[in-house]
Amino acid sequence: MSHTQAHRGVSIHSPAGRLEALFWSTALHSPPVAAVVCHPHPLFGGTMHNKVVYQVARTLDRLGIPSLRFNFRGVGLSEGKHDRGRGEQDDVRAALDFLSGEYPRIPLLVAGFSFGSWVGLRVGCEDSRAIEVIGLGAPVGDSDFSYLGACAKPILFVQGENDQYGAPEKLKALVNSFPEATRRETRIVVVPAADHFFAGHLAEVDAALASWLTARHPDLVEK
Repeated sequence: MSHTQAHRGVSIHSPAGRLEALFWSTALHSPPVAAVVCHPHPLFGGTMHNKVVYQVARTLDRLGIPSLRFNFRGVGLSEGKHDRGRGEQDDVRAALDFLSGEYPRIPLLVAGFSFGSWVGLRVGCEDSRAIEVIGLGAPVGDSDFSYLGACAKPILFVQGENDQYGAPEKLKALVNSFPEATRRETRIVVVPAADHFFAGHLAEVDAALASWLTARHPDLVEK
């Protein structure tokens, strides 16, 4: 059974122009949090329809959390062109603007997969509307996540044991470099035998997300 009230296509407005998005609202009158979900690298086929991004949205929906998936600039029907993660941060802010307009008194969450985690978590940590962030398949092997050391918000990482772009050992070393207060608020879940794309392991991704979110938001009810 789903909490979902409606799934609909929407347009959101960023400095690059109109962005294509899918908004999954909820029948819950006052959800504890609403989420933006960011997709993987546009230059390597990443879109809001990516299987991991879709799984995140499904899990959120199952918990009664509204979510907004969107295509970064230059992807699908979204206007503009790829900006190597710089302008894409403005796209994430535009998505947060949309959600805060739909749920003006509800705190927000930013989740992202791969490139989407690198871009999304930076914005989520800086934006006062976001209270927590989730990174899946964080590409710590070739992207700089050191900015997270200054993040004062709870962080969940979900990483495949065999992630070819972000070895769990490197992710753990990154987290160990954080100040103690940030380390205390950071959780890493390593999915055994999973690769970067969590192929064949999306059920474990669902379980990791649901466990963390229901612990943080006891009012959530799994369906």
